Amino acid sequence: MFVFERTLEGVQEAFLDQAVNAANLGAAAAGGLSLWSLFLQAAIVVKLVMVGLVVSSVIVWAIIFDKIVTIRRVNRQASDFEERFWAGGSLEDLYESDGAKPIHPMAAVFGAAMGEWRRSSRITGIDLVHGGVQDRVNRAMSITITREMDRLNRWLIFVATIGPVAPFIGLFGTVWGIMHAFGSIAAMHNTNLSVVAPGISEALFATAIGLVTAIPAVIAYNVIGNSLGVFEDRLDAFGTEFAAILSRQSEERG
Repeated sequence: MFVFERTLEGVQEAFLDQAVNAANLGAAAAGGLSLWSLFLQAAIVVKLVMVGLVVSSVIVWAIIFDKIVTIRRVNRQASDFEERFWAGGSLEDLYESDGAKPIHPMAAVFGAAMGEWRRSSRITGIDLVHGGVQDRVNRAMSITITREMDRLNRWLIFVATIGPVAPFIGLFGTVWGIMHAFGSIAAMHNTNLSVVAPGISEALFATAIGLVTAIPAVIAYNVIGNSLGVFEDRLDAFGTEFAAILSRQSEERG
């Protein structure tokens, strides 16, 4: 009877020890699955992938913020300029105040056209119909629009590149992390979930960062690209209208 009781007590103690160890292991695993712990425990290649994706994400958001602010600013400046342009004032005065030293795209288009018109008028007289003056004015505006849009589109190619590429970079980190995790499992000869989970989590964390980086980049590129396309159409429309005004004035004075 005494032996049986001692055996029962030993079984109970062993069971309690296993329960305590399991609880401690679970707590350690839970603590080891925090985002910072996943980064620290990851392989060096996976860490480099994560850092690269995070840095790319920061740059993408900086570009997005800059483009949003810039697009709002140039649209507001264009609206203010168009109000002054259509107010019926002197084109020469408007050129001296805005076109000679333009600070926004629409003023630059206006300044390029007026500058070419003034130079040509001193040579051939105020005549946009003959002598190829109208073609030169249109070409000056076209070149200016292209140059201004190139400036507005600067760095947008980076966002366009990160969008489709970031998920694959994250996937590379995931594949490398899983290979590293399987190597650790084989070395420990233990397939317990508490041993497998951290390595797999580290690997999947890289893919998650890649998606978090790529999704805003793709959305922002489409939205910003559409906004810049609308603004370019606005510049083209203004250039066409202004060329017609110059042609009309030339015919009236001729």
